[in-house]
Amino acid sequence: MLTPSLILSKNHCTTYQTMSLHVKARCEVYPRTQDVKRFIVPDDKVPWSVDFPEYDPIDYTSKSVASQPVWADSPDPATITFNCIDKSCNSDRRSNEGNYQVINGCPRNPRGRTGCKGRGTLGKWGPNHAADPIVTRWQRDSNNEIVKQDGKPVLEFVAVQRRDNGEWALPGGMVDAGENRTATLTREFGEEALNSIDATPERKAQIQKLLTEFFKNGKTIYKGYVDDPRNTDNAWMETKAMNFHDEQGTSVGDDAADVKWMPIHKGLKLYASHIDFIRRTVENHGAYW
Repeated sequence: MLTPSLILSKNHCTTYQTMSLHVKARCEVYPRTQDVKRFIVPDDKVPWSVDFPEYDPIDYTSKSVASQPVWADSPDPATITFNCIDKSCNSDRRSNEGNYQVINGCPRNPRGRTGCKGRGTLGKWGPNHAADPIVTRWQRDSNNEIVKQDGKPVLEFVAVQRRDNGEWALPGGMVDAGENRTATLTREFGEEALNSIDATPERKAQIQKLLTEFFKNGKTIYKGYVDDPRNTDNAWMETKAMNFHDEQGTSVGDDAADVKWMPIHKGLKLYASHIDFIRRTVENHGAYW
């Protein structure tokens, strides 16, 4: 089982980088559907500044979102004030991309057209904020020596398998109303790890305490827009991805079925933009890619 009793050196360094033209946000069939197909948007027609008079995106908001659960916005975006902290529901409507346009009451995806309008399966109009913890350690052999490839040390990271599509991903999640990003990172990783551990309540409480200490410090790898297949013209994912590195390799244990330490290499296939966050983490550590 994954038992994250981890040690981290204090290292606060920020790296914010913009991402390339979104691709997954233009996937042909919208996630978790079979017949909701996006309007095809060629690469050169993605920017809103490019004229595209024939553009006619499908309008889709899932039933689960339209039923207005507590985490979802009102169906009418005209009732919402964007580009600010929405005090009415304690939601952060600001984007890490800067101020975004609001056209006819609807927020506009700052990265361009997606072929789908509405909210899809996202609860919020505009930016939907998440946090992604990148927990790493050095891969070690049977003699506890760091494994190297092409002369560079190999990193491993904690990956979880998503239940909706089976893809491997970072153990992140949505930021709750009024919650800071660090609290989200701790909560999401703790939930993913603790749910995979067959332990007594006392042991789980002990692990949670260790996690809280571990997540006090970390390095910001990326903060901004995410090329996520759930994105639409009016709702999109943004995240803060932080690396928490276990330099000594003290988090030792067996992997669970849906949580594992995964060696890092450039051939990895991960959910959404997670491979971009992993690549930046590798660059920060001077590790094998």
